[in-house]
Amino acid sequence: MTGVTPTEAPRLGSVAGHVEGNAHTAIAVYALGQDATGHLDWVTAHRDGLRAALAEHGAVLLRDLPVDLELFDRIVRVVGGEPLRYTERSTPRTSVTESIYTSTEYPADQPLPMHNENSYSDTWPGHLFFFCQTAAATGGATPIADSRAMFRTVPEEVRERFAAGVVYARAFREGLGLSWQESFQTDDRAAVERYCADHGLTYEWTDEGLRTRHHRPSWQTEPLTGEPVWFNQANLFHVSSLDEEVREALLSLYGEADLPRNAYLADGSPIASADLDAVTAAYDEVSYAFPWRDGDLMIINNMLCAHGREPFTGARRILVAMTA
Repeated sequence: MTGVTPTEAPRLGSVAGHVEGNAHTAIAVYALGQDATGHLDWVTAHRDGLRAALAEHGAVLLRDLPVDLELFDRIVRVVGGEPLRYTERSTPRTSVTESIYTSTEYPADQPLPMHNENSYSDTWPGHLFFFCQTAAATGGATPIADSRAMFRTVPEEVRERFAAGVVYARAFREGLGLSWQESFQTDDRAAVERYCADHGLTYEWTDEGLRTRHHRPSWQTEPLTGEPVWFNQANLFHVSSLDEEVREALLSLYGEADLPRNAYLADGSPIASADLDAVTAAYDEVSYAFPWRDGDLMIINNMLCAHGREPFTGARRILVAMTA
């Protein structure tokens, strides 16, 4: 996460920008100022410039906006279009409005592993918008990692073992992780079955709830750049991402087939811990983090940038919206 000296970004109207990051990951930064007026007009006028920066760097940070939920929603719509609903959920969130959610509600003392949103699914958002309503007292950064650099940095022999893709396994039961009703946003079993059939998931209803499995690629070709990007959530889904005590307790109570989440190689065989360690080490090398300030709005191209969350203290509140 070592930073490098910031460089200039294209000026957008009256606002000078700069690019910061490290040798692998960059973000274009524009400070607008909470006391300024016409924030939405500025974003509207420079939408094409912002989207060009997203295509080049994968991430843009607008600093020091007013902490205004309506302004956030309108900027999302100007830059990204109509917001998406969050379906096939894998982590808990609270809906703030119909299309704005709290960021992942992981325990504050635990990091959230790096990932590209919904890369375990056959559909995913093109852009993510993170709005800092309340910065944490300490920690709580949302690190980002260039997915092109990740593809290059993951050792070739590890990429070869991942070449056929990843199998994601989930078990839904009441009181443990997400329920199937929350994940699929319905209490209609027939609707879940249709979703599974339409999206390539196999499913099995159990006495406790539901099990699903599906196979997805380990990387994709990003359409704007034509470059390969590391694009999977094996490191987050795999049981090793859990705290050791939690992992051992779950395995002793339920067994591997009923873990809330797990990941395997395409043929169903286990992923070697050394390979997951190599992926984590690549993320550690590639990722870049900055401290949140109230009113910050970070936009990322979801295929070009992975993101995570660092542990924190205090009343951190980051809101998220997603667009195509």
